[in-house]
Amino acid sequence: MRIGIIGAGFIGRAVAQLLIAAGHEAMLSNSRGPKTLTSVASGIPGSQVGTVEQAAAFGDMVLLAIPFEYYPHVPAQWLAGKIVLDANNYYPDRDGQVPVLDRFETTTSRLIAEHFKDARVVKVFNAILANDLLTDGRPSHTPERRALPIAADDAEAKVAVTQLLDDVGFDTVDTGGLDDSWRFERAKPAYCVPLDKDGLRTALAAAEREVELPMGSWRR
Repeated sequence: MRIGIIGAGFIGRAVAQLLIAAGHEAMLSNSRGPKTLTSVASGIPGSQVGTVEQAAAFGDMVLLAIPFEYYPHVPAQWLAGKIVLDANNYYPDRDGQVPVLDRFETTTSRLIAEHFKDARVVKVFNAILANDLLTDGRPSHTPERRALPIAADDAEAKVAVTQLLDDVGFDTVDTGGLDDSWRFERAKPAYCVPLDKDGLRTALAAAEREVELPMGSWRR
């Protein structure tokens, strides 16, 4: 499978490494253009680089791994018909205040889906640290294998993403639709905590909509 990656930060680079190791193709991109990604490409053997538009066209799936405030700058038509892997998180100090999120009236993924209205958005890869992506993956059926949460409104997209996660070393827990994705957003019990399927389900169930954990408590 070919995956375009919009955002060449820690998460984008880590996912690219996992994909290539699992036999998939990956194209990295950023807003500054492919000439700025020469060292990144050389550090990830087998990776390709391109513009954001090229990465969007390249991918059967497209990973969106950029600071949340920048998603409106990606033209919606570039991702029409694609499965979009939404790894975004809302950090007010970085992204600026978003009142509807501050009032817990919607989710980051719902806002992204409203922008990319012709794409199939799946919330995934937002609730794991980049270093953990590179160290925590295990083969299928490994006892206590780490699980990652996903949320989407499209059942077929969930199946495809579940298979992709298995390919790169992780089990999956389906959290529901995009309106349920708050359960593993920033500062919730399941956010960036290494858990197997049972532990992740427990953490997701413990989430309270308007209760946030202390800033940085998820960093090990």
